[in-house]
Amino acid sequence: MKTAAGPTLAEIQAARGRVHGLARETPVYSSETLGRRSGRPVFLKAENLQRTGSFKIRGAVNKLATMTDEERAAGVVTASAGNHGQAVALAAREAGVAATVFMPLDAPMAKVDATRSYGAEVLLSGEGFDEAQGAAHEREAAGATFVHAFEDEAVVAGQGTLGLELAEQLGDVEALVVPIGGGGLASGIALALRELRPEIHLVGVQAANCAPFVGLEPSGITIADGIAVKQPGELTKRILADRLDGIVTVTDAEIADAIVLLLERVKLVVEGAGAASVAALLTGKVEGDGPVCALLSGGNIDASLLVEVARHGLTRASRFLVLRTRISDRPGALAALLARIAERRVNVVSVDHHREGMDLPVTGTAVELTLSTRDEEHCDELLGFLAEWGYEAERVR
Repeated sequence: MKTAAGPTLAEIQAARGRVHGLARETPVYSSETLGRRSGRPVFLKAENLQRTGSFKIRGAVNKLATMTDEERAAGVVTASAGNHGQAVALAAREAGVAATVFMPLDAPMAKVDATRSYGAEVLLSGEGFDEAQGAAHEREAAGATFVHAFEDEAVVAGQGTLGLELAEQLGDVEALVVPIGGGGLASGIALALRELRPEIHLVGVQAANCAPFVGLEPSGITIADGIAVKQPGELTKRILADRLDGIVTVTDAEIADAIVLLLERVKLVVEGAGAASVAALLTGKVEGDGPVCALLSGGNIDASLLVEVARHGLTRASRFLVLRTRISDRPGALAALLARIAERRVNVVSVDHHREGMDLPVTGTAVELTLSTRDEEHCDELLGFLAEWGYEAERVR
């Protein structure tokens, strides 16, 4: 029997049978690097390796499998920041159902192209998920069946199959950290684990720029676009209010650090929303010191964004040093400076001259150098050498 707070465990177990074959059972890895940095054993549920690159395929498949023949014949329509759209597109293609997906104008091209590649009609509309959803509801009024990303018991039950897997895969863990956007993923997992593993502490994570579950007003864009949902559903709010142990927030800078660390040390490509759980661990926002599992909910990050995030993260980790100094505007002056830097085994990434708009001698010029460094100690060491060589250097970043 259904409850007022969402699907039952039996319905989630039935959903597992429906999604089997299209959705993968994704692995759980341990990470010594993350464990050392967070001060506790860390495991990673790699849902970024799922079909379509995120957990969303689970809910989409279950929803289409429970629709009537008449509903399928009318086609489906949905709104998505990217991952849900890809999942609906693939699930619809496999079921022989026509699908239309409305996505925000600034949705990552990797997600737009992937959704089209699965056979859906993609229409770009609005600045964010909520605006795209409004456009999708207009198409629904014309007769198509709307597949909501989270405010649907069949979708929540599908996402709950992840909870069934975790109940079997996790050993003696103290806590599970789950990213929250609209709340469908966290709701499904919470419904399953509260029945099967009630001892596990369930912690949700939201992006600080869009965290309605903790009462924060949206305050700008976020690189965690997959969880940038301004208005969570009534269904998911009811479920999580009753079953979640707490919710924390992480900044974009913290998410970027987590993305870079996962890429460089764990060898996993994870999008902003998927890295939010690791960001919460690395910043000490999840209470306890026992074993913990972070759910990597998706890996669909746009290549251009990944480059920007990597640069930002490496700069924050002092792997890049940007400085400004002055030299004589004479042949050989810049070469002499660069030669000395090269002697310290430092690679020059870029050089920019600044002659206008600055208080400089008539025969002088300012140069801004971006240098590849090892760590903060290496940065300080190089700045010290520049002072010894007679260069007044201002650290920019």
